[in-house]
Amino acid sequence: MEQYYYNHMNKAQQAAYHSILSGVKNLADEFQIPALEGEELYNVFFQMRLDHPEIFWVTGFRYKYYQNSPNFIFIPEYLFKKEKIIEHQKAMNARVEKLVRPAMKFSEWEKEKYVHDFICENIHYDKLKKPYSHEIIGPLGHGVGVCEGIAKSVKVLCDALGIWCIIVISEANPEKKIKYRHAWNVIRIDGKYYHLDVTFDNTLSRDDAVRYDYVNLADKQIFRDHESVIWKVPECTDSDHFYYREKKLSWTTVDEVRNRTKQAVKKNRILLFQWRGGYLTKEVLKELLVVFDEEASVKGKQAYVSVNWPQAVICVRFEDGAGEEQVEMEDANEGER
Repeated sequence: MEQYYYNHMNKAQQAAYHSILSGVKNLADEFQIPALEGEELYNVFFQMRLDHPEIFWVTGFRYKYYQNSPNFIFIPEYLFKKEKIIEHQKAMNARVEKLVRPAMKFSEWEKEKYVHDFICENIHYDKLKKPYSHEIIGPLGHGVGVCEGIAKSVKVLCDALGIWCIIVISEANPEKKIKYRHAWNVIRIDGKYYHLDVTFDNTLSRDDAVRYDYVNLADKQIFRDHESVIWKVPECTDSDHFYYREKKLSWTTVDEVRNRTKQAVKKNRILLFQWRGGYLTKEVLKELLVVFDEEASVKGKQAYVSVNWPQAVICVRFEDGAGEEQVEMEDANEGER
């Protein structure tokens, strides 16, 4: 398990981190920790929980201090009564073990896809934001979660599968109407780092099509529609393993899009691809819409098009009936604004 944030702390912060980790694992009511500044202590507590998302039962704390003492008395706030925590721990451990068992012998790329698909197919984004939706017990225990709970679940599953994985937190941006911080993951495969945002793909996926718009993105791609990170994370510079590019679903010419559209209409399949032939401008999109419309009408069908503009990913469904194609601009971040 990667203790990424711990490794970037100073000695005093690491000492506090260890004391908190040990205290909450033992379900202690209160314990001593080295005294830190208020914000510094909050960050150590928060980052400890990013390194250890399996600790889902503590979500806040209070502390007492005495004048001239080098220590604080740390008082954790537990989500459940202690007997219930022990019950939930057993259930979560068994759940994680059962989930990862079928994927233990997969390659790292296959393991990543396995975790991604499990969440996209089984977890619902929780717009009501229940207290446990920020922890692994939401997605893995109740099938619902917000971005923090989903990113923590990805890390817990990757940890169990032996994949290096951390949780990333970005700033809110009220000017862009982004009210909340957002959480996703950075993973390391074959020695290279990639962004993986399963929450965004979860909000885009429909029953019949799992989306991979946010699998293995480089920095330059992810920050088209993500805010800057609060705490520094490894640089992600490799865009060659972006999912659609890897699967040869990243096309650069209108002719190629037309050929693939013909096949999709003929086989009655969804067309899902990334446009890589220069910027996806309104003019380019208009040209592609003409292609979808022409090829659909040949078979008496209508094209329903949805576009993830920042990542230039286009999804087209072909359904019976004539008429103008329907175009929807997708907002992967719907739950977080």
